[in-house]
Formats: sequence, C-alpha cells, structure tokens
Amino acid sequence: MQKDIVLNQKRQKEQLLAVEYVPRTQDQFGKKWLDSSLIKVVLGPRRAGKSVYSLMLLKDRPFMYFNFDEEAMATMNATDTHELMKELHAAYGDVKTILFDEIQNLPNWELFANRLHREGYNLVLTGSNANLLSKELATHLTGRHMPIEILPFDFDEFLRAKKFTLDPQYASLPEQRGMLLNLMEQYLHNGGFPEVVVSNLDPKDYLQVLFDALLFKDVVKRHKVKFSTKVSVLGSHLINNFASLYTTRKLLDILDLKSATTTEKYINYLEEAYLIFSISRYSHQSSYRIKSPRKVYAVDNGFVTAKAIQHSPDRGKLMENLVFMELVKRGFEPERELFYYKTRNNREIDFVVKKEIEVLGLYQVCYESVNQAVEDREAKALIEASGELKTDNLTVLTWDEEREIKRNGKTIQFKPLWKWLLESKSGINT
Repeated sequence: MQKDIVLNQKRQKEQLLAVEYVPRTQDQFGKKWLDSSLIKVVLGPRRAGKSVYSLMLLKDRPFMYFNFDEEAMATMNATDTHELMKELHAAYGDVKTILFDEIQNLPNWELFANRLHREGYNLVLTGSNANLLSKELATHLTGRHMPIEILPFDFDEFLRAKKFTLDPQYASLPEQRGMLLNLMEQYLHNGGFPEVVVSNLDPKDYLQVLFDALLFKDVVKRHKVKFSTKVSVLGSHLINNFASLYTTRKLLDILDLKSATTTEKYINYLEEAYLIFSISRYSHQSSYRIKSPRKVYAVDNGFVTAKAIQHSPDRGKLMENLVFMELVKRGFEPERELFYYKTRNNREIDFVVKKEIEVLGLYQVCYESVNQAVEDREAKALIEASGELKTDNLTVLTWDEEREIKRNGKTIQFKPLWKWLLESKSGINT
C-alpha cells in the first residue's frame, strides 16, 4: 500500500514541478538556508502555497517527496516509517534530501524527523499548525531547525500573479494609476490565497469552503472538539468582527460558551490553524497588556468577504486588516513586536511596531478622504502617542493620498496603501 502511495505522489510531484510558479518574497530566505544542516520547517495555513514553494525551492536538485495529508497515514507508527523510507529509496534511489508535506498528520513526527536528521538527511518539512509545530520544534528540535512562514500572497506577489508590472516613472499617469487601484480593490476584497488569485474561481464560494474545511481539519478534528458548532460560531463571529476589540468574558456572554477557559482554548485553536491573529494593547506593564481587550484580525481579507454576514465589510477595516497582515509578513510578531495602543487621553493608534525595547513606528489606517477634520484627528493621536512612546516615525496609510505634514515639531507621512505595500519588506519604511 505504501509503495502505491509513494509512486502516486512521485507522479504528483512531477506535475506540481511543471506548473507556472509565482515567485514568493520568501524565495531568497529559503535558498539561503537550503544547504544548511538545519531542518527547514515551512509553516502557514493550508492552500497558502507552502507545498509549491517548497517544491520550487528544491527544484534544481534530486529530492524525495511524501505528503502525509492522506487518510491512510493517520495511524502510522515507528515500524511504518522504516517501511516508508524503504519505499522512498526504492522509488528515488540514493537521495538524501526529503520534502515531507503536512508532516503534523504523522503521530510523533518530531521523533521521526530527529532520527532522519541524525542520519544526515537534509529535511524540508511543511505544516499547517503554527503553535503545535512550534511547541514540538522547541521541545525536540531546539537549535536544529529554521522556520519559514508562507502566508497568502502579499500585494507584490499578487501583482506578479496578475502579470502587472508597475513602472515607477509612470505610476502617476491616470491609466497606470487606475489599473493599479483596480487591482488594489480586488486584493482588498478577495485577498491573496493563490488559487483565488491565479484561477477563475469564485472567491466567495471557494473561500467559504476553504474556511470551513480548515475549521474542521485543523481545529475540530485535530483537537477532538466535542462541541464543533460552538467553535464554528466563534470562528465566524471573530471573522465578522475583524479589526475590533474583544474580551473572553464578552464572547462567553454573546455566544453562550461553556466557560472562559473553553473560550480561550477555542481562540487558541483558531490561531494555531492560522485562521485568526490577536494583538494586545501596548504597555510597558505585562499585567496591563494581559487585562486589556485584544484586537482580532483575519489571516486573509478574502475570508472576511466570504464569511461576511453584513452586506459589505467596512472598507477602512479591510485596509486595517491588510496592514496588519503585511506587518506580520514583514516579520513582526503579534503580541511581542506588534500591538495597538491607546494614549492617556484614550486616542487609539492602530499599530505600534517595535523591536526589542525600541518602538520603531506608529501607524494609522484611514480609508476616508483626508479632509482637514480627518487630518487633525489622526495627527493629534499620532503626536500624543509619539510623545508617550518616544518615536518620531509616524505614518497614516490612506487609499490614494500622499503628502507630508508637520505638527508640533513632528513630521507625519500620509502615504497610499498600495505604495506602502510595495515598499521593501526589510523593516519599517520612512
């Protein structure tokens, strides 16, 4: 049986290697670590392109491939893995590089990976469960692995997939600018899951099915959740209230969940499955961060549109969700480097970005036309927060307005979202 699966997947591997590939922002990072002795672990939600990314990373060298997302593999044990290695070598010969797809489906996978690593194999692993893999990596592969996160397309990747090239020289021309804003509109509502971007699939239908499948496979089934309807309702509620504050107590009351502990556990499951992210209010005091309401975001704007109960999601919040996910894609970790903030006068800052103890920048997101009243509102919040948090990097991200203003000795950049999204991914841009 394993022999048939290995041979069938070998054919699938060849077919996948022949597909047209949209270069990913993480390509260079992956290539940098490919020949190291570290185990390369490619993490991210299902259908975000982890498998194709990993295959293309290894395209120019011989490698073995096996996908554990097969029902028959769910009960494999140590004896079966020895048999699997025999069949892989029978199919591929004397090859020491292996790509294992969705390895979290293999019981005790980390022990298997550890053994192969000791035997000198060069391993690339993919997985769809952030915290589960992280815990096991920290426990069993400490110092011997390199995580690589693949999320739905960023805007640069989205434009590549759409075969649109922006020439900076002509970005201000009405035709070029109009085409770009049209694509920005598509990205704002439909998100960046590769199959939505490159295929003529109906985004809403595809993403509704994908969301429900992720909820069942990576939450209900994996964690053996008894009250599957409750966690499903919670997931839909949080997606419909994206870019909004929540508390466990309020969710408990609204959704009639069993207990605060159960509610928190379900939220963790949704985060592990890469369906949602949460951030806390920034404060130097950890106790204050823990007690404050958290803010929830969706992994992809397409999920928001697909699961929306209201007729049309708020465009300003959709922009905010895009900015949050772009900051995550640039490497800023929620709850450690990425927060929201409220000033002493209760003015809210959408995002505080920091590295170690230094606050690198503050961001406000604003879809509405920036008239004088809006400009004054955003400037007051940023200047007040700038003084409290000791940073001068202040940005308001707009739909398509650009200028610079000076207030109270501070400079505030008003910048189009599309332009910011296409800037360098290495750190904060000024």
